[in-house]
Amino acid sequence: MSTLPPADGTLGGRSGQPEIYRLGASGPSLNSVLAGVDGTTRKLALLHIDVDGIGAINATLGENIVEQALRVVARRLVQAVPDDAWLWRLGSEEFVAAIAYREGGSDGETLAERLREAFDAPVQVQPFVLDVTLSIGIAIYPDHAHDAAALLVAAEQTMRRAKRSGPGGQAVYVPDALPDPANDPGREHPGHRFVDAIAQSEFRLYYQPVVSAQDGSIVACSSLLRWHNTQEGVLRANRILPAVERAGLAGAVGLWTIETAIGQVQRWRGMGIDYLNASVPLEGALLSRAECLDLIGELLHRYDVAGAAIEFEVSESVLTLDAPHVAANLVGLRGMGAVLTLGDFGMRGLSLATLAQFPLDRLKIDRSFLRNITTSPRSAALVRGIIAMGHQLGMTLVAKGVETDAELGFLRRNHCDFFQGYLFSPPLPGTDIDELLRRRFLLPHVFQETASMQPTRTLLLLDDEENVLRSLVRLLRRDGYRLLAAGSVSEAFDLLARNDVQVVLSDQRMPDMSGTEFLARVRDLYPDTVRLALSGYTDLETISQAINQDAAYRFLIKPWDDADLREHVRAAFRLVEQRHAGHHRD
Repeated sequence: MSTLPPADGTLGGRSGQPEIYRLGASGPSLNSVLAGVDGTTRKLALLHIDVDGIGAINATLGENIVEQALRVVARRLVQAVPDDAWLWRLGSEEFVAAIAYREGGSDGETLAERLREAFDAPVQVQPFVLDVTLSIGIAIYPDHAHDAAALLVAAEQTMRRAKRSGPGGQAVYVPDALPDPANDPGREHPGHRFVDAIAQSEFRLYYQPVVSAQDGSIVACSSLLRWHNTQEGVLRANRILPAVERAGLAGAVGLWTIETAIGQVQRWRGMGIDYLNASVPLEGALLSRAECLDLIGELLHRYDVAGAAIEFEVSESVLTLDAPHVAANLVGLRGMGAVLTLGDFGMRGLSLATLAQFPLDRLKIDRSFLRNITTSPRSAALVRGIIAMGHQLGMTLVAKGVETDAELGFLRRNHCDFFQGYLFSPPLPGTDIDELLRRRFLLPHVFQETASMQPTRTLLLLDDEENVLRSLVRLLRRDGYRLLAAGSVSEAFDLLARNDVQVVLSDQRMPDMSGTEFLARVRDLYPDTVRLALSGYTDLETISQAINQDAAYRFLIKPWDDADLREHVRAAFRLVEQRHAGHHRD
C-alpha cells in the first residue's frame, strides 16, 4: 500500500494491529496524493465507502457490538486495499480510498469490487454473525474536481446516490446529475443497453469451485454473472437480473450465460481438464419456452460438449411457474445427461410435495442456513434436516457459502456431499481460475488429516485460565487421549465442529458463557458427547441443577484430586463405548 507521512491521513503499515488514520479537514494528505498525480497523464479514483446498516446494528445489538464489527471492517479493508492505493478513515462508519489509474485501466472500479468482495463472508462478532455490505461512490481526479475538498464532495454525493439503489450500491460521479431515480445505478436500463453489453463483452462469467467432501477435489465450477459496466463498475447478478427481466431479455441473457459456460467447458477440455463440470443458472424465461431443449441441445452439439458436463441450476420460483413446458424441459435436460440442481432450497417456501414432482439431482443449501450452525442448536438441526431429507430423496447436497474451517467440519461430519465458498476460493474470471483448477485439490491438508485419522478417544478441555488448562493437559496426556484445549467458548465450538469429540470437560465460570450454558448447547448440538463440568464449591447448586436438566453428566470440584479426575474422565469414555456398543446391537 502506498505510504505518505502519517500527518493526518494514510495507513501506517500492515504489521500488527492495522491503524487507519483519519482524513483531516480539507484532506491535506489527499492533496499531497493529488500533487503526485499532477503533471502526469494519469488520473486518480477516489472512493467514498460507507458501511451499510450500522444504525440498525446499534439499535438492536448495542454500541459494543458495533465497535467490534467496525474493527473487523477496518481490518478487512486494510487487507483488501493493494499496495499502490491509499486508505483513510472519514467517520465512524465511513472510509476513503484512493488509487491512481494505470494507463488504459479501470482501477477505481476494480478496487471497489475488491473491497465489496472482502465482505462476501459475514462479519463474526461472537456470538453474532453479521452480513455487512459497502455502498461506494467514485469520483475521478481531475475529471470531476480539481482539488481534494471538491473531490471528496463529489465522491460523497455519488455514494449517497448509490445507497438509494439499496445496500451494496455503487456509482461513478456524473457531473451535474440531478438527485432523482433516473441517475440511480439500480434504475431500469433500456433493453438495448443489455444487448450492447453482451456485444461489447461487458457481460462476463466468473467461476467459483465446488469441491467434494471426500477429498477436497474440484468437481465443478459454479457460474456467476457479472456486468463490467463502464459507469457503475462491476455489477453482480442480483443487481442486473431484475432490470434484465423488466426489459424482457431474461431469456436472451440466460441463453448467453449457458453458451458461455458451455464454451468454457470446451476450453477446459482442450487444456486436459476433463473432470470438471460447469454449473449454470437456468432462468424461467428460457425453461418455460417450448424450444428450450432444442436451443440447449444445439449449443452442446456446436461446442461438442456432453450434456453430463453441464449442471443446470434452477430456483424455487422457477419450479412454481404456471408454465406448461417447465417439467417437460427438465425431464428432457435430464435425458441429455445434465445434472439438475435446486439452487436456493428453502428460500421461497417450496413445498416438499412440489419438490418431489421434479427430477432433481442436487440441492444447494443457501448461505443463510449456515450462519451459526456451529453454535446454534436450531440452525444445526435445520441443516441436518435438509441434508437428511435430500439424501432420503436420492439427492446430493451442496453447501453454498462455506467460509470457515468450523463450518466445513460441521458439514462434513453431517455428511454434506459438496462445498462452495470463500474458504476455498472467491469467484474468479475464466482465465484467472485456470491455475486453481490445475491443482485439482483444495485444502488437501484438511481432507488428508481427516481421512487418515484413526478412531480415537478425543477429549475437549475448556477453561479460560491458561494455567488451569495447562495443568489439565499435563495431567490427562498420560492417559493416551487425543487432547483438544480451548481457552474460550468460541474456540471450543470451532473445535467441536471440526473434530469428533466424545467427552467434554468444561470450567463453570467463564466470561462469555457459563459452563452449564455451554454444556447445554453442546448437548443439543452433539447429543452423543459426554459432558463434565469443573466447578468450585460455590457453584454446587447451579451444577446440580444442570445435572438434573441433563446438561452435564457429572461435576468435578476445584481444586481437584488428580486420581479422582482421571477416573471420572475414564468413566466418561467407558460410557461412550457402552452407548456405541448398544447402538451396534440394536
